[in-house]
Amino acid sequence: MNLQEGQQKFIETWGTLGSNWGINRTMAQIHALLLISPEAKTADEIMEALHISRGNTNMNVRALMDWGLVFKTLKTGERKEYFYAEKDMWKVAMQVIKERRRRELEPLLGTMSSLKAVQDESAEGKQFASTVQDLDQVIAKADNTLELLLKADENWFINNFLKLLKR
Repeated sequence: MNLQEGQQKFIETWGTLGSNWGINRTMAQIHALLLISPEAKTADEIMEALHISRGNTNMNVRALMDWGLVFKTLKTGERKEYFYAEKDMWKVAMQVIKERRRRELEPLLGTMSSLKAVQDESAEGKQFASTVQDLDQVIAKADNTLELLLKADENWFINNFLKLLKR
């Protein structure tokens, strides 16, 4: 496999993987392209490389910027915007975790808090309250675990993960 084939395979695979961590395939493919590019790229270069429309490119680049995975830069003497991706994969993983937590877990914690306020002494009400309480505990533990992971550094994580595997 030559470099171009390898790059294409990486972009396709990252696109598929992206849908597993909460972004669409095109967004993940743009991210992959910028990850493997040694230089920042313009929207036109992204469009050409991935054969996607200007609107699709702009919308997905902005979304990647919202996620904190892609950044914009300007080059002196040029009016075009250039985009580049964070290359440190630990930082990328931590940013994805942080964003998923913010977008998914935090709203769920708020909902669970309001659901715990439901008062009903019927059998149905007691079952509802029990289920909500159990789910709230699981979500809180997941949130605490993610908080620890986000505060951890790469070496701490790897060392503890390896200890876990040895058991």
